This record gives sequence, structure tokens and C-alpha cells, in this order.
Amino acid sequence: MHNAAFQAAGIEAHYEAHQVLPADLAQAIDSLRAGDVLGANLSLPHKEAALPLLDGLTPAARAIGAVNTILNRDGVLTGDNTDAPGFLAALNTAGDDGRAPAVVLGAGGAARAAVWALRSQGRPVSVVNRTPEKALALTRELGGEAMGADVVRWSEIGLIVNASSAGLDAPEQSPLPDIPALAPGALVYDMVYKPAETRLMRDARAAGYRAENGLGMLAQQARLAFLAWTGRDVAISVFLKALEPAVQVTRG
Repeated sequence: MHNAAFQAAGIEAHYEAHQVLPADLAQAIDSLRAGDVLGANLSLPHKEAALPLLDGLTPAARAIGAVNTILNRDGVLTGDNTDAPGFLAALNTAGDDGRAPAVVLGAGGAARAAVWALRSQGRPVSVVNRTPEKALALTRELGGEAMGADVVRWSEIGLIVNASSAGLDAPEQSPLPDIPALAPGALVYDMVYKPAETRLMRDARAAGYRAENGLGMLAQQARLAFLAWTGRDVAISVFLKALEPAVQVTRG
């Protein structure tokens, strides 16, 4: 996506992927201080571990407690979180009304971004996680309510967000094996984007609800990261078009 955006913007730069083990994270982040580096993205499991390794944080990253984007300005590294606004932009495109009570599944870095974003809309949010203590810690910091799946008032829920890793490595795995009766017109948003259709999405559609994968969020957070690095706002269509081959391979 970013290489397509660099080309569209006429910027001579390139984006490349590196696999970094947790033990090597500090060294990898320090290497970003080089003069020819604009910044970087972080994925699991580094979004929270990177916080103490940076020189500063944007208000959003500080509040969320997770970083997915790093900016290098003359050797000074600032952590940002474009997951949260990217998530809201994707929800808006998917037709979410921004008001309905929501349930977030998971309690990691992606869940933190989702809860913070949803709470910024002033909507009720319940967090369900396999480890209740983690859900409780998250809601104590960011708001919302930690609940067990068995006590959620599902008939009032208009949005389910899968921010867990369920379905990421095992396509037939679902964080919610049985889709409960939700509010009419409810949306099930799975942050997983590979595979393009998860079991959670299939089950939701079979139950008569709308379902979307995380490709929209992936593109939106990338657009915002690119804007932060370069000051250039490239059309979201450039990022989505760059994702088409991955979607075709996944669906094939």
C-alpha cells in the first residue's frame, strides 16, 4: 500500500517489511533514528511493548496505550496510533451509525484502539475477553464495561468488533461460536482481513446481520500513517487498490 502511495504522490521512498523478535525490538526501534527513515509501523506483539522505547507519544497513543505508527523527526521518535481513527473511518464506510451499543471482543492493543475510538463517540461499550482480568484492566483505563459473554444484553447490541486474534491463524476459529440475537441491522466488524471472510463473518451473515472484514481499517490506518510521515494525503482508493491482489489470493 505505502509503495503505491509513494508512487502516486511522486515521492522517492520505499516501504519494506521486517520481522522483529520481541528481544530485538529496542534495537530495531533505535535504528529508525537514521536520517533517511521517515518512520515505521508496528504490528502484534509490539504495539504496547514499544511505548517505553520512544521519545514521545501523541495524545491518542498515550490515551490508548498502544502504538502502531512511529514518526522520525531528526532522530526523535514519536509514537502515534492511527488504528483508532482508521477504525472509525472504516466503520463509517460500512454504514455504522456511531451510536448503537457495541461489544469489543479482545483486550490487546487492537481492542484498546477500538474501545478508545468507540468511547470517543460517547457510545456504550462492553469488552469481552477470555481473560476477564485483562478486560477489566482495559475498561478501568479507557471506560466501558468488562462483561462475560453470558451476561451481555445482546438484543441491544448494534455493533460487534472482533479485536482478538481469533480467526487470524485458524480461519474456522471464531471468538463467538454462536451468534446471539442482536439489534436489528447490527454490524459485525472483524478486524481480521486475511482470510477475507472469517467464520465469524459467515455466521453473522447467515444469522441475517451485516459483516465486514478489516481491510477497510487496514487501508484507512495506512492512509493516516502515510499522511503523518509525508504530509501528503493520498486518496484511500490508492490503498484499497493495492490490497486487491491480497484479497483475490485470500478468496481464491
